[in-house]
Amino acid sequence: MLEYDFMRTAFMAGGVAAVVAGAVGFFLVLRNLTFAGHALSHVGFAGATGSVLIGVAALWGLLAFTVAAAIAMGFLGDRLRNRDVAVGIVLSLALGLGVLFLYLYTTSAGAATAILFGNLLGVDRATLWSLFGLSAATVLALAVISRPLLFATLEPELAEAKGVSLRLVSVLFLIVVAVAVAETAQVVGILLVFALMVGPAAASQRLTSRLWPGLALAIVLAVSETWGGIALAYLTDCPTTFWIVLLSCLVYFASFVKLAPARARARFAG
Repeated sequence: MLEYDFMRTAFMAGGVAAVVAGAVGFFLVLRNLTFAGHALSHVGFAGATGSVLIGVAALWGLLAFTVAAAIAMGFLGDRLRNRDVAVGIVLSLALGLGVLFLYLYTTSAGAATAILFGNLLGVDRATLWSLFGLSAATVLALAVISRPLLFATLEPELAEAKGVSLRLVSVLFLIVVAVAVAETAQVVGILLVFALMVGPAAASQRLTSRLWPGLALAIVLAVSETWGGIALAYLTDCPTTFWIVLLSCLVYFASFVKLAPARARARFAG
């Protein structure tokens, strides 16, 4: 299957996006912000469809909307708690706008499928290079904020007493999450970003109580599930996204056999 150029491109694009999804997802699960990744993907749907409507690549519209939403969510901070109804209404509005933009964009129905469920086998070289650049920037940004991010995650009161700005850390991290969501959506689509960003990270935190090995394991699982999904799609002619999500869910369920439930926050703090 590697004789085909589009398959080699798919493996490279999937691997790059999976590395970012695994790394960012690890901290996302650790901070109990999995809902944020889900919310940002829904908000980005409107941006992706809007950009397609005006003739711009969906990646850039998705990126712009998710980053803007991430900044707003980061500044709201704890005030987002107990406001599930308000957040749900905003997300519904974003989905509604996305549906409207798709309705107005009548050129191709395939655009809707690609945005919602991904089209990894259709990634072109231009998008691949964009993913490389965004991935490098995302990993670098995550490395820069990793220490204050961990401090603010595990000991928020002490971190604030030591002069760490919890709001600034939250805003910066959510911007990183937004970029990761935009990249991951190229692999599994808007609707299934949650599976690739959260599944490997949640499984790794069940399988090991050590911080850096857990981060490495999350990345390895994300890449393995993505590459495995691509290979199975080639062999079975079933959608790539289906296999990636299925593998992510199976690995997560298998982690229950290995390790009894425990609080990740308490283990990492110890």
